[in-house]
Amino acid sequence: MLVQPLEELLKEYRPNCLVADTFFPWSTGVASKLGIPRIVFSGTCFFSSCASQCMRLYQPYKKVSSDTDPFIIPNFPGQIKLTRKQLPDFVKEETSFAEFYEQVKEAELKSFGVLVNSFYELEPTYADHFRKVLGAKAWHIGPICLCNSNIEDKAKRGKEASIDENQCLKWLIQRNTTRFRTAIHLGVRKNKNDVRDNEVWLPEGFEERIEGKGLIIRGWAPQVLILEHEAVGGFVTHCGWNSTLEAISAGVPMVTWPVSAEQFYNEKLVTQVLGIGVAVGAQQWARVVDDSVKKEAIKKAVTHLMASEEAEEMRFRAKKLGEMARKAIEVGDHLILILIP
Repeated sequence: MLVQPLEELLKEYRPNCLVADTFFPWSTGVASKLGIPRIVFSGTCFFSSCASQCMRLYQPYKKVSSDTDPFIIPNFPGQIKLTRKQLPDFVKEETSFAEFYEQVKEAELKSFGVLVNSFYELEPTYADHFRKVLGAKAWHIGPICLCNSNIEDKAKRGKEASIDENQCLKWLIQRNTTRFRTAIHLGVRKNKNDVRDNEVWLPEGFEERIEGKGLIIRGWAPQVLILEHEAVGGFVTHCGWNSTLEAISAGVPMVTWPVSAEQFYNEKLVTQVLGIGVAVGAQQWARVVDDSVKKEAIKKAVTHLMASEEAEEMRFRAKKLGEMARKAIEVGDHLILILIP
């Protein structure tokens, strides 16, 4: 429905290029018709983009005998292993989304190039692979989350927070010296209004999934501000790329709990390539969180991240990556595109 309005807009303003999200594949045709280069904005990293493209080209999941047999992603650096269970359903099957996904990838290949919310020092091998082996033009322009240092804007990043940022930061300041190694009681209550000062409200059904040390926030929170606070020693994440890159930029190691989209690819980058995360052991790609991950696995992963022999080394690596991320957004390191009507 946006094809005609976009075409009229481009005819009127004649921009030098069009930057469109990866999920608007039809925009490539509109831009091409008017002789305007379309640049794709990718919502993930080079690693996952390369992995998904290799999966699409070589289909290694068809060569294993079961859903749980591991296979190595072919023509891909790092000997990264996955199972069929960890792949998106639209990759393995002819779903309603599968055809659209093909259109997305074809339009990306026909576009002028790709903007990636990442920085070269984070994944140089995969940035080079994307350009030199897969033959795609690409520019790294991230971490975008660091481009605005205004505290008020950081608090409003993403969906509107359901928890007051001042309340969160006050709680963190009070526990700054413990670096979250003091056990926090996680109160499971039916009504969030009944939660006491040292408790966190968890939704019904989470009793079997969450236990351990730290703070778990129910609802939308000012994530960037929380991750940047010096009291935070670790982050349990579903491995969506925005959250993953925000943690990397803040120098915070992660407990990885992928669910859907390209999150299982992102987990491999965090745990195997960068060495700044511990997996809870999620094995099943799903559109919603299921109950396959138990509280014992989460407790084990959190304890390993916070108190194991490898914990200090992971924190050191995460801190170094955070420093690289901040350096990457300095003036002169980026291609900056400004579209002015």
